[in-house]
Amino acid sequence: MSTSSQDAIEVAKIEDTSLLAFYRDMNVPERRTFWACASGWALDGMDFMIYPLVIGTIITMWKVDAGTAGLAGTVTLFASAIGGWLAGYLADRIGRVKTLQLTILWFSFFSLVCAFVQNFDQLLIARALLGLGFGGEWAAGAVLMGEAIRAQYRGRAVGSVQSGWAVGWGLAVLAQAILFSIFPAQEAWRWMFAIGALPALMVFFLRRYVEEPQIAAETRAKQAATGDRPQLWEIFSGPIAKTTILASLAATGCQGGYYAITFWVPRFLTTERKLSIVGSTGYLATLIIGSFIGYLVGAWLADRIGRRNLFLTFSIGAIALILVYTQVPLSNEILWVLGFPLGFFASGYFSGMGAFLTELYPTRLRGSGQGFCYNFGRGIGALFPFLVGWLSTTTTLGNAICIFAVLAYGLFFLAAYALPETRGRILHAEA
Repeated sequence: MSTSSQDAIEVAKIEDTSLLAFYRDMNVPERRTFWACASGWALDGMDFMIYPLVIGTIITMWKVDAGTAGLAGTVTLFASAIGGWLAGYLADRIGRVKTLQLTILWFSFFSLVCAFVQNFDQLLIARALLGLGFGGEWAAGAVLMGEAIRAQYRGRAVGSVQSGWAVGWGLAVLAQAILFSIFPAQEAWRWMFAIGALPALMVFFLRRYVEEPQIAAETRAKQAATGDRPQLWEIFSGPIAKTTILASLAATGCQGGYYAITFWVPRFLTTERKLSIVGSTGYLATLIIGSFIGYLVGAWLADRIGRRNLFLTFSIGAIALILVYTQVPLSNEILWVLGFPLGFFASGYFSGMGAFLTELYPTRLRGSGQGFCYNFGRGIGALFPFLVGWLSTTTTLGNAICIFAVLAYGLFFLAAYALPETRGRILHAEA
């Protein structure tokens, strides 16, 4: 290991940069934590992506306009920002594993509630409550993974967990294709939300097999002995405040762009490209496969070229692809092919975010800092589904998606450029 004389930050030397090196070198508790977090994130992704897939049915059935329908997505994400911050703070106070269990049970229950609502207002409330647990799950799970994995493997391990989102997205699309083929649309969407309760089963595995990271347990023990507990607003004081602001802007850009694209592309394909719900499945599958590969490549690059270079490269790629996808007159066949690189660049950078935020904060504030920054990005990024829907009433949906995605990825590029590289930082227990 080496130590920087400027800031006394210990950095582990990364000798083996192959993608799967981290998994080969894992012990049993680390592998259990890895699979628990990866599965939880996949089911989390499935829960969130269900609504964008049924939004067309909701619009038709309850006679709401696109802007109002997008509001439900915005409310879910905004609530997740609050839930993520509070869950991150709770993870610093009661532990990462306990907080993860609570948040999974919460969003699973309210996904089931969504299946029984009788009007759009009820759905809006249920999605908001679901969002609290949805944001909290990421905050607790990302910190848990970041602390459980050794510094030289952290980027690849946490990034590989992030790829579970694409798996969950794929499960949601598969469920849509099956359920909308079996049931009429006015029943199929309810079954979609009902299967979103499945993540609750994860809690049994978490309770039995997943351990609290040692540095987190030691830090809380020291805090209990001294009475020096972290405060909710501590991440906004002293030198750490600049980090919180810049990291929050980076998270806003990366998530705003992602949600502007993924939330509305299913609707874009069925309206402006005139594809049926079932017919659009192949196009979404290409996008999802590209997303999955992007997560894995991003995980490898996070340790290979560093977190910041990953963000800069992928933000530029995402801007270029969304311009071509929405603004260039292309045949549906070419659009199908372009779904792969679009999914790749619009998703792959997420693989570096969990490790990056983990490494930016000291252990006593890690849950609070990571939970706030990432989910602040969700909260502001939550406006993008609504804004895209609103703008699409005066221009094409493709134009609306493009405008907000380019603005978001531009912000992501600038904020990432202003933040330090954190690859390989070694984490320590502290009071």
